[in-house]
Amino acid sequence: MKAILVTFLAIIFTACSTTPTTDRQKNMISEPEVIAAQQAWCKALLDISSTYDKSGKQAANDLASKVIDEVYFYQDGPVLFKPTLTTNPQTFRTTKEGALSYFVGGDPNFPDDKGFALGGWQKCEVDNAAINITGDSASMVGKVHFTNRNGEVTTVDKSWKFVKDNAGKLRIVVHHSSLEHKAK
Repeated sequence: MKAILVTFLAIIFTACSTTPTTDRQKNMISEPEVIAAQQAWCKALLDISSTYDKSGKQAANDLASKVIDEVYFYQDGPVLFKPTLTTNPQTFRTTKEGALSYFVGGDPNFPDDKGFALGGWQKCEVDNAAINITGDSASMVGKVHFTNRNGEVTTVDKSWKFVKDNAGKLRIVVHHSSLEHKAK
């Protein structure tokens, strides 16, 4: 009986004094992971733009579809995506189809989309104002600077929220972008 009690107490003590489970630790996000995810987003945008220039619209569309599947988390439900150059009633792109149309255009359900990713982008740089990490989610606000083939820079205000999927990969679940306010 004493042996059973000692074993029981050892189990209770171990359960109360261990670190969080491996799964919980796996879902913790670090700042370097956020920065790497932002850089990957920029690289993907540049790759779509380059693919369009070299191989045409269909190749850019195919790549953009793959990128959206890898970077955003539409597989888990709606992504709260408010792209820069959209207008009512199509301001928000909570589905993959809406996001794809924004990036490459051509969807009759989103007739005003010209294809943001097809803009001849040569450079994309993220300038974080702040990154807030709360365990298994990370949010950021800052600027993203896009340089086109003519050397012209477009700067947008950007907010992203990332979570980890079951494989431990960061995915975008909130993406808000707007042109900088210009004082008159």
